[in-house]
Amino acid sequence: MDWQPLELAAREAATHAYVEYSHYRVGAAAYTADGRLVTGCNVENASYGLTLCAECGLVSALHLSGGGKLAYFTCVGGTEEPFEIITPCGRCRQLLFEHSGPDLVLLTPEGERLLAQMLPQAFGPANLEVR
Repeated sequence: MDWQPLELAAREAATHAYVEYSHYRVGAAAYTADGRLVTGCNVENASYGLTLCAECGLVSALHLSGGGKLAYFTCVGGTEEPFEIITPCGRCRQLLFEHSGPDLVLLTPEGERLLAQMLPQAFGPANLEVR
């Protein structure tokens, strides 16, 4: 996997973040299973609790562009450029799991990792099925 285009897309997305309070920009980028590129950035809110993470924006873009599953993902963050590769928080890992499954490949500060490694024994839609 050539991660450079995905990293560049995440960095570009971070430049559009609305971060009036923390000043910490986050950009996320992913390829879908069918090869589309989707991106997102964080959008803060004065109440903090209503802040939208970059991964939320990315998942919205996924569905806006036709849905499907995420296949490769990375995110970057920082208060100034150049933004560094970061790891999604636990909440965002759960969000990514819902829209990819355990085989999503993430580029992290320590290299490629499967989402199954980042979110072991994940809870997902299958856990809600009545048996």
